Amino acid sequence: MLDFIKIDLIDIIDILLVGLLIYQVYKLIRGTAALNIFTGIIVFYFIWLTVKALRMELLGAIIGQVIGVGVMALIVLFQQEIRRFLLMMGTRYMDSQKKLKLMNVFLGVKAKGVSLTLLDEVTQACRRMSESKTGALIVLAKNSSLEFIIETGDRIEAVISRRLIENIFFKNAPLHDGAMIIGFNKIIAARCTLPISENPHIPASYGMRHRAALGISEITDASVIVVSEETGEISFVYNGEIRKMNSINELRLAIENSK
Repeated sequence: MLDFIKIDLIDIIDILLVGLLIYQVYKLIRGTAALNIFTGIIVFYFIWLTVKALRMELLGAIIGQVIGVGVMALIVLFQQEIRRFLLMMGTRYMDSQKKLKLMNVFLGVKAKGVSLTLLDEVTQACRRMSESKTGALIVLAKNSSLEFIIETGDRIEAVISRRLIENIFFKNAPLHDGAMIIGFNKIIAARCTLPISENPHIPASYGMRHRAALGISEITDASVIVVSEETGEISFVYNGEIRKMNSINELRLAIENSK
């Protein structure tokens, strides 16, 4: 009955790659107005395929012309999303030393973030800053290259220390404004500027630190710790999702699980 359908290995790979591409685009635009536009485009495209399958020549020709002209309009309409998509692809598949991340997988090289010993220094610093309601934004780097973020701040290249972290985020300190980048078992930079998330569904109670944390987690594999200056609450952000931490032990477990 279905003898006319022939599917080989190349067809399966083709379908999987298309599915992966659509999923990545969905992750990029979910929670934004662009998702509704993208859904409309998919529906319109399937209508065009149906029209072609039914051999409705006139309607198919009209829709085909609209789609042909619409490609240029989509580039203009989605220019910010396209830029973010290319940036996400570049940072997620390139490690901190400008090498392909896939090579590390084949070679068995693991991400170089923060060792378990130095993780205590970070979490204890967060505990003390939470108690004193000192605002903080700490990015824990993994495989993705964060050079484009590090260049916006001041390089430190210092040993991780809870006292140093607290001093950097002290309200009157010159480096307190912005994000701290931690990776390779050291404090790489401070006063860095992070991209702001454009997700309209972020609760109004979250400030610019939380939006910046979500922004960098959406385009890289880095995780972010946020200490609220208003409430002292600690939040952990990873893969575009934000979670409130109820204790330092919960924070530590969240960091370890994100490695």
